[in-house]
Amino acid sequence: MKRYLLLAAFGTIICWAAWSLVLFYIDPFISGFIGLTSFYLTLFLALLGTFSLLGFLFRRTFLRDRIAYHHIGVSVRQGLFFSLVVVGGLLLRGTGLYTWWNLAFLVAGFTVLEFFFLSHESS
Repeated sequence: MKRYLLLAAFGTIICWAAWSLVLFYIDPFISGFIGLTSFYLTLFLALLGTFSLLGFLFRRTFLRDRIAYHHIGVSVRQGLFFSLVVVGGLLLRGTGLYTWWNLAFLVAGFTVLEFFFLSHESS
């Protein structure tokens, strides 16, 4: 458990550093598709690690009804969904398709998917 948390924290720090490098040193107008892809990919991975670790720490602190390693799967899945919503919203904004109902559909889709996973786990 401790090894997982240390590795995840280290990977998250590396991803935030990579995103910072992309943000400050890559011009999206010159680099084109590669620059935009690296921006969104590094941001996604950094957010995934951050949301997963925060979700795990929240569950470990407030939901002590399960063994700690049971919280890892739920934390990673919800971190994945949150990251996809944030990066998806940015992609919608970048392509000019960002409206409140598009973002609402994106959030609603991941909410339904999460309820499916939660109901599948409880049965």
